[in-house]
Amino acid sequence: MGLTLSEARRRRADGARQVADVLRHQVLAAAFPRGQLPREGQLCREFGVSRNTVREALALLVGEGLVERVPGIGTTVVTGKYPHGLHRLMGLAETLHEHGEITNEVRTVALARAPSAVARRLRLAPEEPVVYVERVRHLDGLPLSLDLTYLPRDIGEPLMDADLARRDIFVLIEQTAGQPLGAADISVEAVNADRHTAALLDTVDRAALLMVERLTHLADGRPVDLEWVRFRGDRVTMHGQLRRDSATT
Repeated sequence: MGLTLSEARRRRADGARQVADVLRHQVLAAAFPRGQLPREGQLCREFGVSRNTVREALALLVGEGLVERVPGIGTTVVTGKYPHGLHRLMGLAETLHEHGEITNEVRTVALARAPSAVARRLRLAPEEPVVYVERVRHLDGLPLSLDLTYLPRDIGEPLMDADLARRDIFVLIEQTAGQPLGAADISVEAVNADRHTAALLDTVDRAALLMVERLTHLADGRPVDLEWVRFRGDRVTMHGQLRRDSATT
């Protein structure tokens, strides 16, 4: 008995996702010379799928803004994504220095009453003042992220007169505290851009964003930086290395 139409479509969609995942990795790794993807026929042979499956896979990448398809020319890479490592604790300028200059549009630097959840994470008394910093961060002039940062008052106040437009907060914290940063607790999730955030990041309403929540500690363990960072999902990819504990069963 043959496949029903819905089953055939489901299998093709499954295959398209598998092909798109491999091609996406190759695009982000700059694996295609001159940014030109192989022709449809070559992709069909390589992946052992139909032409329609390949076309659906390429349509997924077009929808993500990674490639474009031009009749008579083929499929070419439009833009790559900037790799943001998760294996070392660094500021954005330190992380992406090989890819261009990071500049910051400082929207807010002010003393504010700490929300209870923020005070608890920073080990502060309820409603104790904190320094709140809000920045739109650009890479070579292109909006990359919206950063919302809370700092204890003794750490944050010296930063209020610093050059936050061109310097990473991490470096300034270490100078103020007189000791290096030690470790950070981090979580990453997918969110959609609200209209205000979309406007700040020059993207469309409900665009896919990577939300990073990070609580950073000094080397002595004191928490000194709580931030929520919204990255444009079409411009940043997160990567790291995980090791399996030999004691794991």
